[in-house]
Amino acid sequence: MLLSHGCLFNVYLTMTIPPVIVITGPTAGGKTALALALADRFPCQLISVDSSLVYRQMNIGTAKPDVATLQQYPHALVDIRNIDQPYSAGEFVTDATAAIAAAIADQKIPVLVGGTLLYLRALFQGMAAMPAANPQIRLELEAEAASSGWSTLHDELTRIDPLAASRIARSDRQRIQRALEVYRLSGKPITEWQRGTDTHSLQCPSLKLILMPPERQVLHQKIARRSSEMIAAGLIGEVEKLRTGGISAEQLDQLPAMRAVGYRQVIDFLLGRIEQSELLERITIATRQLAKRQLTWLRSDPGGAWFDPDAGSTISRASRLVAKATEGACGKSDC
Repeated sequence: MLLSHGCLFNVYLTMTIPPVIVITGPTAGGKTALALALADRFPCQLISVDSSLVYRQMNIGTAKPDVATLQQYPHALVDIRNIDQPYSAGEFVTDATAAIAAAIADQKIPVLVGGTLLYLRALFQGMAAMPAANPQIRLELEAEAASSGWSTLHDELTRIDPLAASRIARSDRQRIQRALEVYRLSGKPITEWQRGTDTHSLQCPSLKLILMPPERQVLHQKIARRSSEMIAAGLIGEVEKLRTGGISAEQLDQLPAMRAVGYRQVIDFLLGRIEQSELLERITIATRQLAKRQLTWLRSDPGGAWFDPDAGSTISRASRLVAKATEGACGKSDC
């Protein structure tokens, strides 16, 4: 049985392909806890959908499960890159499709868990073809940013493509650069390219579980608590340790991996852009902004069952949905 991306699923004729389960939601929403609970109840293969968990050296600031947890509950696509090795949505689609195929071949339920919604959209809706990267244009943009700042380039993007600018944070250097690069190469805003012909998307049944507290203030409290805990756990030391390999703070500043919330603010502190006393507030505010963007994405994408992560019935309700969706799909008594 052949699915998109050329992945062959070796499934017995008498067996139904299990749906892909998606656990997503804003940051600090309890996605990992639900994934582990489902893995205790079903034969699951957990597959990370997180653009920062792919990096081996990033643990505290990514809220990565600890070593013991990862041994007990293996996650595909965790710790597969060093911080100086960029990872793209296209690579995720390739890797995730392979991980889903492997899970099905092993008679397990693929469970995608994470909040990098660009990755999920690329996997299930395809990716628009657009101009390839151009080193010369990128050098020009970096020179302009060094002279006038990335915020000024974001203002330029707002004039060219207001919709793209509204989706890209003023601090997201990589995405600002890519959007302007596409426009300068083609004369067409990146939003128009994204509306164009898509590449193949994953064609299989799915069940999306979305975790979000009913009150926004509850999520804000969780974010503030997590930010504080990360700093207390040694986030600054984790970033400083990255420099022991001969990478300067200035070089770290240029790595796509370091645009992640928390790491970006620590680097700003190490480079003297902000005071240590400002760090917690800056991380908390940036994380709230990330959560707001994630919720905007989720609400614009129909489908999915919404759950309060703190409700006592959430695990049992989610389990019933998974059981119903996967009934007869795995050929195992506990499926």
